[in-house]
Amino acid sequence: MVKVKTSIYVDKELWSRFKKYARMRGLEVSRLLEEMIGDEMAEGVLDRGLLEMVDSAVYELDFDPVSCKGSVSELVRVMRDERAADVS
Repeated sequence: MVKVKTSIYVDKELWSRFKKYARMRGLEVSRLLEEMIGDEMAEGVLDRGLLEMVDSAVYELDFDPVSCKGSVSELVRVMRDERAADVS
């Protein structure tokens, strides 16, 4: 991979916090920036792809409605009990 050197203007306090954050993660600042740029670009591509699917009607959300049997608080209690049993 060919690397390029660049200059950017960033708020001094933000840059200081970013460098500290990179150190806490055990990464070089350049490496963390590369990861963040790549993540942002991938997210943009994904967003555009999803929007294109919706705009072109290729994507269709189809589901059967679900009705609740009992009260929501009863369901929450059951879920909490199951989680507590898994932790024990």
